[in-house]
Amino acid sequence: MEKIYNDYFSEGIEIHSDNFRDDTLLKAGLKLNHLRMIVTIEDHGQISAAAESMNMSQPAASRMLSEMESIVKSPLYERVARGVVLTPFGLALAKRARKILLELREAGRELGALRTGKGGSVFLGAVTAPAISLVVPAIQRVTRTYPGIEINIEVENSNVLARELLAARHDFIISRIPDDLDPRLFTAHEIGVEKACLVVRNGHPLLAKGVAGLHDLGGYDWVFQPPGTLLRRKVEDIFLAAGVPLPENVVNTSSLLLTLAVVCKTDAIAPIALDMAQFICGQSSRAGESCILPIDFDIDVRPYSLITARERAMPPSARLLHDMILEESRNLSLA
Repeated sequence: MEKIYNDYFSEGIEIHSDNFRDDTLLKAGLKLNHLRMIVTIEDHGQISAAAESMNMSQPAASRMLSEMESIVKSPLYERVARGVVLTPFGLALAKRARKILLELREAGRELGALRTGKGGSVFLGAVTAPAISLVVPAIQRVTRTYPGIEINIEVENSNVLARELLAARHDFIISRIPDDLDPRLFTAHEIGVEKACLVVRNGHPLLAKGVAGLHDLGGYDWVFQPPGTLLRRKVEDIFLAAGVPLPENVVNTSSLLLTLAVVCKTDAIAPIALDMAQFICGQSSRAGESCILPIDFDIDVRPYSLITARERAMPPSARLLHDMILEESRNLSLA
């Protein structure tokens, strides 16, 4: 284990040249909790939030940071108006610490699979449409062939998923790379275009029109994903390009369940993934009291991709599911 740590810390961290001539960071007192702390500080940008995440008090977190600075004999963070930012020393340490923690997590997964005889676990995230059209069929195939695999799925928007991938919370994601992240951090393989639609309640006044146009939609309440998400931006761009005022009465939520609850109980309109709408509408439940509103324009969201973190190897179980999803996407494109 000490060799692994020394290998990681022997590359990339520039520390005063006379600090560790006869010693290593481990012998100087660096511990796993120190590594968790520097990574958590980078993720949250606040000592208080990092302390809460690690179930400790803020004074204890501050003392831990001071210990780390004493060990590396370099400043690791600076205070700013809204919290803290890591110095170049802190960023270098956080980068290596994240890799070490990931390797330890993967070691735990591999040992657990060996102990139980199961096929390992997979952590993936996906935006809504491919979660239904690609992930579910691939899971059915992989669990039939390798029944021991445990699969963990998060359905979220691309902004959240990409950051969680970088934080090593997912093995891979089906998503887009947000504009504010460096695309060089990822490896992406484009596999599909997400089509969206508008849903309303059964009996909605607009259904009597047959096919609704943009000018028919502005007078109603809308339920949108949070500002800046791709589907919302796409719908807003359609309004703006046509010179039609944006909806004024808006409820923002990332919850599909809440979206459908509002739609079914009011005259609100909501854009959602077409695959999800086709799955839900007509079901024998309250959510099934919604339907797809016929419209005279298309809502095609930017293509989504199978995305991995560059220079991070996936465990065999994740690689297996990744490849099956890729094969499923190719089958859909040929259908």
